[in-house]
Amino acid sequence: MGVLRTILTVLFAIDCIALTIIVLLQEGKSAGLGVISGAAETYWSKNKGRSMEGALVKITRILAVVFIVLAAVLNISSLK
Repeated sequence: MGVLRTILTVLFAIDCIALTIIVLLQEGKSAGLGVISGAAETYWSKNKGRSMEGALVKITRILAVVFIVLAAVLNISSLK
C-alpha cells in the first residue's frame, strides 16, 4: 500500500506542476472584451475550440479533474 501511495503522490505532484504551467500559458479573459463592441463574431471566436487556446482549455479541464480525483484518493487513503 505504501508503494501505491508513493506513486499517486508523484502523479499528484506532476499534475500540479502541469496544471500550473497550462494555466499560465492561457490568455487572460480581458482579451475577450470585443464582445462589448460586437466584434465577437469573428473567425477566431467561432473556431476557438480548434485553436491552441481551445486545446489549452480542454487540457486544463482534464488536469483539473485528475487533480480533484487524486486529491480525494490520497485523502481517503490517509484516513485509514
